Amino acid sequence: MASELNPEHIAYIQKNFTNSVKFRMAMFNMLPMGWLSGMKVTELNDQQCSVTVPYKRWNKNPFRSTFWAVLGMAAEMSSGALLVMYTHKQKPSVAMLVADCKGEFHKKATDVTTFTCKDAAKIKAAILETMETGEGVLIPCQMEGHNQAGELVAKFSFTWSVKARSK
Repeated sequence: MASELNPEHIAYIQKNFTNSVKFRMAMFNMLPMGWLSGMKVTELNDQQCSVTVPYKRWNKNPFRSTFWAVLGMAAEMSSGALLVMYTHKQKPSVAMLVADCKGEFHKKATDVTTFTCKDAAKIKAAILETMETGEGVLIPCQMEGHNQAGELVAKFSFTWSVKARSK
């Protein structure tokens, strides 16, 4: 099996996920709630991914803060975009699935919340491992969400399961 990732495919995802118009069009087609929430990928590179989600009418709860599930969606995207970046059009293709999710909430989210996942190297290594061995790999990912003042709003952890598909 292959043990190299195609840098052209990685660059394609980086370019298109950080382009607001292209990302919003993709969200509209593939993840309508992501589109409706106003979620954006602001940074996607070989070290980390940052995703923002605003506090607005469609995202709020009765307590005048962003609904926890909207925060979770942005947190998941911060790790999920890294997985997509490393799996897009790779040979063999790689299946991915969320195996576990945990969240901690520290402060009400009342403005833009930015979630950052810094596990790109761990994700890349796991993708290469499953492509080489064909075995499933679990990837525990951590992400933190901060408000515009830099205060911690929430912490999430997602465990992703990845496995190279057989030909």
